[in-house]
Order: sequence, then structure tokens, then C-alpha cells
Amino acid sequence: MEFMDLQKIKSTVIYGLEETGHISRFAGRFFAQAFRPPFEWKEFFKQCYLIGYSSLFLVSATGFIMGIVLTLQIRPTMISFGAASYMPNMVGIAFIREIGPMVTALICAGKIGSGIGAELGSMRVTEQIDAMEVSGTNPFKFLVVTRIWAATMMLPLLVIAADFVGLTGSYLIESTRGDVTATLYFGRVFSSLVLGDVIPATVKTFFFGFVIGLIGCYKGFFSKKGTAGVGKAANSAVVLASLLLFLVDFLAVLVADIFYTI
Repeated sequence: MEFMDLQKIKSTVIYGLEETGHISRFAGRFFAQAFRPPFEWKEFFKQCYLIGYSSLFLVSATGFIMGIVLTLQIRPTMISFGAASYMPNMVGIAFIREIGPMVTALICAGKIGSGIGAELGSMRVTEQIDAMEVSGTNPFKFLVVTRIWAATMMLPLLVIAADFVGLTGSYLIESTRGDVTATLYFGRVFSSLVLGDVIPATVKTFFFGFVIGLIGCYKGFFSKKGTAGVGKAANSAVVLASLLLFLVDFLAVLVADIFYTI
């Protein structure tokens, strides 16, 4: 039994290392072609619309609910400590620094990552990608580069929308539970924020978008044959992208903390 467990652990580690190598090579291929003309502008803007606009309602609804829930959960504790007046400050810092970017990225990993994985996977299964190669079109540049760029550019905008809607939801609770005007609430939110809060939180959203687009395209582009392979590509894209988002977030927080202590 112990021997079989060791074999399973060994095979899992080897698979993880191989997958890391394949993803790194896939990312290197992206950077090799991302800045080289010709650029597929029409497909890029189409993907920006599909990734950004189609995800806006879901992201906004999630941010709004998170703002309400966060305020309802923490407000009684803040009142017990006599710090109810600091609710806008606390919610603003929490949302801008971590909750808004991370929750939005996870939502997009589920929606965008799985969508890209399923789309490219079905194109691989139906041999549309092979047909593009035969016709002289560069499928990697047309399908992969445009989607990764679109995800990288759109996720920061979605995070900004989620932050704004989430703070609005928090304000609605504060305005109904206490005598707080919109000017006072948002004034306290912005007065509590510094560039050290906004810049790292914004920069890491570009990396979040890159990870979601990269993993979705990688899993779909190399999908196995058959409809089961398409479903597996979409599912594994969500799981792997979500894990990497936590890793990127950890590294971003670690780098920011080191930067502040210097």
C-alpha cells in the first residue's frame, strides 16, 4: 500500500512538472508572437466585447452582493468596538486591496476560462484549427494571442466595476442603518486609500487576466479528441486557473509587503 502511494505521489509530481513546462513553453510562444505584426485587431476587439461586456452583469451582481454581505457581517462587530464610523474606511480598503480583485478574478476564471477552453477545445475536436493551419492562417495568433490580450486588458476594467458596485452596495446598507450620506461615505472611503493600496491592487489584475486567458487557451488548444475531452478541458481550465490566481495573489502581496518594508 505504501509503495503504491509513493508511486502515485511520484506520478503526480512528474505530471505537475511536465504541465508546468508545457504551460511555460506555451506562454513563451505567446510572448514571441504577441508583439509581432500582423495584429488581429478585429478578433481582438471582438474578444474584448465577449469577455468584458458579457461578464459585466455577473461581476457587478457579485460585487454588489459582496458589498452588502460584508457590511452586514462586520457592522455589528464594529459597533461593539465603538468603531462604526470607520466602516467606510474598512470596507473600502478591504474591497480595493483584496476582495474586489480576487472575487472578480475567480468569477472570470469560471466564466471566461471555461468558455475559452470549451470553445478552442471544440475547434480542436472538429479540426477547425487544423483547417486554419492548412489554409495558411496562423491559428495561434488568431485564436490564442487575441484571447489572452483581451482577458489581460478587460479584467482590470471588470475589477473597477466590481469595486464601485460593491462599495455602492455597502453604502446602501450604511445609509439605511445609520445617518450616512453618499458624500460622507465615499469621502471616507477615498480618504483612507493611498497609492500603495490602489497601484498593487490594479497591477495584479493584469496578471490575473493573463493567467485566466493563458490557461483557458492552453487547455482548449491542446484538448483531447472527443466531446469528453472538451468538457475536461473546460473543467481543468477553471481548476488550474483558480489555483494559479491564488498563487499570483500570494506573490503580489508578498512583493508589495517586501517593497513597503524596504
